Amino acid sequence: MIGTLFNHRSIRKYKPDQVDASKLEIILEAATRASNTGNMQAYSIVVTKDPAIRQQLWEAHLKQNMVLEAPVHLTFCSDFNRFTKWCNQRKADPGYDNYLSFLTGAIDAVLAAQNAAIAAESIGLGVCYLGTATWMASRMIEILNLPKLVVPVTALVIGYPDETPPLTDRLRVGGIIHFETYKEYQPAEIDKIHAEKENLESTLDLLKVNGKETLAQIFTDNRYKRSDNRFFSRAFLEMLTRQGFMSNDD
Repeated sequence: MIGTLFNHRSIRKYKPDQVDASKLEIILEAATRASNTGNMQAYSIVVTKDPAIRQQLWEAHLKQNMVLEAPVHLTFCSDFNRFTKWCNQRKADPGYDNYLSFLTGAIDAVLAAQNAAIAAESIGLGVCYLGTATWMASRMIEILNLPKLVVPVTALVIGYPDETPPLTDRLRVGGIIHFETYKEYQPAEIDKIHAEKENLESTLDLLKVNGKETLAQIFTDNRYKRSDNRFFSRAFLEMLTRQGFMSNDD
């Protein structure tokens, strides 16, 4: 299992082979064994294999072809619908229609997703996370028929890899870990932490192709722009209101 963790690759090309039902069962069981808040398991997983529905998901995920190629699509949702219904049916007064409850379910969902990803990779399958699940949350809700108090948080495609990409670079451990308390970064430390990534041949090629001076500009100007971040943030907050998660006043 440790080897699986240290050899994780995001797979974006898949063979057409179907995932055996027994393997999918292992993945889903592993997901449900993840740690969660108060043992409420305030999340749900929507398993999508139907090609017609995956076609709709492909469009929602900004037409990333791995959604069509991989035979299994998992959507991990923050879900207080089920728990609230259970409380109501057991003479208990639920209070889970607020932002904190959404966040609780979101944490549970992401923990379950990571368990699923590790389990899939440990039995020879490839995975790729889809951050567009939050960008396009409203459309995901429509496609998957998600009721109130259910919100998509992340998604995984799973299948047999048709590529073996190199390991993606990561910051060194020392740049991320803080012992005992958080230690604020000084300018020289920021330079040191990012130097290796900034000087990769692939980074230098990326800067040349995009006409940028620094790698940071690739993120701020190309990949995750301020205008996009604010647009999708507003859309997400509006969706949380529609889904019943923003009752934060007494």
